[in-house]
Amino acid sequence: MRFTSQTSLDGVTEQSFVLGEIPGVLWTPEGADGARPLILMGHGGGQHKKAPGIVARAHHFVTEGGFAVVAVDAPNHGDRPRSEEFARVAAELRAGVVAGEDVGAQLATMHTLLAGQAVPEWQAVLTAVQELDHVGGGPVGYFGMSMGCALGIPLIAAEPRVRAAVVGLLGVQGLAETAARVTVPVQFLLQWDDERVPRDQGLALFDALTSADKTLHANPGKHGEIPEFETGSSLRFFTRHLG
Repeated sequence: MRFTSQTSLDGVTEQSFVLGEIPGVLWTPEGADGARPLILMGHGGGQHKKAPGIVARAHHFVTEGGFAVVAVDAPNHGDRPRSEEFARVAAELRAGVVAGEDVGAQLATMHTLLAGQAVPEWQAVLTAVQELDHVGGGPVGYFGMSMGCALGIPLIAAEPRVRAAVVGLLGVQGLAETAARVTVPVQFLLQWDDERVPRDQGLALFDALTSADKTLHANPGKHGEIPEFETGSSLRFFTRHLG
């Protein structure tokens, strides 16, 4: 892990880094020392590690909960190169959207393509970050909506260090079997009027999770209209399960 920049603002230290070919950013309390809970934060499709919602949520978790938060650019996103295969799948997806078709199958294909690379990358980042003195080997959570959920569920199913997750804004297509392997506590967010994810698909994904401790938070509004108060709810959820 090679750090490329560091700044501090309002009690939060932000460190940009590169791990191999993975660009990322780590937020911690200013002057942090010793182990603390760590939240892995996945961004949505077409976004990047420092999208405004990611940064705002990370600052809230750091200042209000004392957590460390790390985000990375997903494969083919942010500062990373685009592969020919990704470009082809993305073009097919865009064409389906323009034609008014149900693009659930194309979206699932894209997410499967990305997850195959993203899961081992997240595991490598997690190992590297936990070796830092100001993060340490504390408990780990995952937060991700939409594509962040699509890449997060395979990670949570594969990585025993992740002990709790807040996910949502996604349907079950292509994820039913993987979701059945998720047993950690989950808080699932669903927008009742989501124009991108059919309501029944989102409910089916929540149902597919086999966690004994899972909660559905359904709010009115479209895909990008998660109420601001859900950030505080997510923080309380992670505090309860990670300490």
